[in-house]
Amino acid sequence: MFRGASAINLDTKGRIAIPKRYRETLHVEFNSQIVITVDFQSKCLLIYPLEAWTKIEAKLALLSDTQGPERAMKRMLLGYAHECELDANGRLLLPPPLRQYANLDKHAMLVGQLNKFELWDEAEWQRQIELSHETIQSEAFAESERLADFSL
Repeated sequence: MFRGASAINLDTKGRIAIPKRYRETLHVEFNSQIVITVDFQSKCLLIYPLEAWTKIEAKLALLSDTQGPERAMKRMLLGYAHECELDANGRLLLPPPLRQYANLDKHAMLVGQLNKFELWDEAEWQRQIELSHETIQSEAFAESERLADFSL
């Protein structure tokens, strides 16, 4: 399970170093195999262990190639999907199209989301946090049936 937000940097080659607290899990449990793709709803990247990504691919395989919205989702997620491996130092090379999509330059945030990570440009992450806070304070949030019984 991946949780927490970590400030990280991209090096001049476009690599990120996965924080040490996640490396052993990724090396041992997932054999260092990773898939990186875009988030079709936000300007960030999604980083999945290959095992978790195969479950997403199975769901995508069930979607239509003729229905516009379903085809668009498949095109985005699969078209940008890049399989890679953590190197011995726990680094991932982010391909230029993925860096460009998420506007990643130097400073980034790696955010654990249980079965995956989100990778954000640091400034965009701060804007997203502000928007999330506003959403939580809105009436629409309070009216959500799925959140009605959620408590901490």
